[in-house]
Amino acid sequence: MITGDLGLGAAVTLVAVPRDRDESGRPRNARPRDGLGRPLAYDAEQPDATLSAGPGPRRSPEQALREAQRLLDAGRPFHAHEVLEDAWKGAPAAERGLWRGLAQLAVGLTHAARGNPVGANALLRRGASNLEPYRTEPPYALDVAGLLAWALEAADAISSGSARTPGRSCPSLSPPGDTAP
Repeated sequence: MITGDLGLGAAVTLVAVPRDRDESGRPRNARPRDGLGRPLAYDAEQPDATLSAGPGPRRSPEQALREAQRLLDAGRPFHAHEVLEDAWKGAPAAERGLWRGLAQLAVGLTHAARGNPVGANALLRRGASNLEPYRTEPPYALDVAGLLAWALEAADAISSGSARTPGRSCPSLSPPGDTAP
């Protein structure tokens, strides 16, 4: 605990609150989240635990894409972003831009759903920029060209004010014909 004046004319007390950490000591937020990723009280129940996904077990790239798609299809772009961010952090250097771009598209959807068109536009464009280098040789059978077209179309519609949220659903992150759970 630290007490001081901070120049505000009144004593201010700062109390250190223990942070959620994983086994390696990295910060992790254990608070339950609503469907758009906003934190709920620690003692609140997760609204739908089957739709929650966050830092969890290491997933293969294919598993991460399937899980992110499941969450996007369920209207949980924030949770999809967490899955994609985990994949980004564990990816080989040559693939980090791909996973970062996919995570940014999911965050763009989150901003759009939360009513933040400036953030949605910025993240959709940034995500597209990170995906562009993978257009000619897309890994994991991803439809990178389709993702790019969708992201830029959605960003244009949002920035022009003609749409608050993307007009058509995000192209599939799963390989064509993939029906694995």
